[in-house]
Parts: sequence; C-alpha cells; structure tokens
Amino acid sequence: MAEALFRELVRERADYQVASAGVAAAPGMPASKHTTALLTERGLDLSGFQSRMLDREALNQATHVFAMSSHHMAAIADEFPEHVDKVYLVSEFAAEDDVRGKDVSDPFGQGRSAYEATLSDLERMLPSLLAYIEQTWKKNEG
Repeated sequence: MAEALFRELVRERADYQVASAGVAAAPGMPASKHTTALLTERGLDLSGFQSRMLDREALNQATHVFAMSSHHMAAIADEFPEHVDKVYLVSEFAAEDDVRGKDVSDPFGQGRSAYEATLSDLERMLPSLLAYIEQTWKKNEG
C-alpha cells in the first residue's frame, strides 16, 4: 500500500525509484484483496505487485528506507546494522502531531475498515516524507 501511494506521489519524477520489501514477508505474494480494492478505487494498479523479503542488495541500492513500525526498524538494525543510518520510521516526518512517530498498523488478516485506517494514515504521512527527501537528500545532490 505504501509503495503504491508513494509511487503515485512521484509518478512524474524520473529521479525516484520506489520499491518495497518486508522484514517477514512471504515472497511472491500479491497484494491483499482489500489493498487492491482500495487502491484500484484511487486509480492505482497493483496487478504486477509481488511481495519480497528485504535483503542486503536492496539496502545497498537504497538511499532511504522507511519502516512501517519501530519493530521493523529494530529488525533491520539487528540484521543489517551497516544500513541503520538510512532507516527512518515512515511517520517520523508527518506534519500532524497525532500521526508523527506512530507505528503504521498492519491490517493483514483484518477487515476492510482496518485497511481504510492504514490507508488514511499513510495518505497523511507520505507527503511529509517526500518533503523531507526533497529538503535534505535532493538539495544535497545539486
């Protein structure tokens, strides 16, 4: 869900590459039916999506890694300590106090309303995340 939403935010930007991977994902799985339905309603196509596990190669290529929860951040730091300096909580830069620093709940296995709540949180968090990248990383490139 986060990958598709962020990809949409930067869809006209060739200087961004967006990918997602899980710390405990079952590789090769499609997006859940609720994720697919909610994003299809927003005009986003997930038909080619397949889950994958986070690995060293992906981390080596990444400039930024945004974890959904503090638990995920800890798992990444434990397994890949050399990459901890590029790992952030997806909500870390949120403009709104009620979501800043909050773990994004994983709605997997729950009903549509749980997916809607997660979608709502991500839609509120991701623009600030993009602004952070633009104000720091992109500024330093030029």
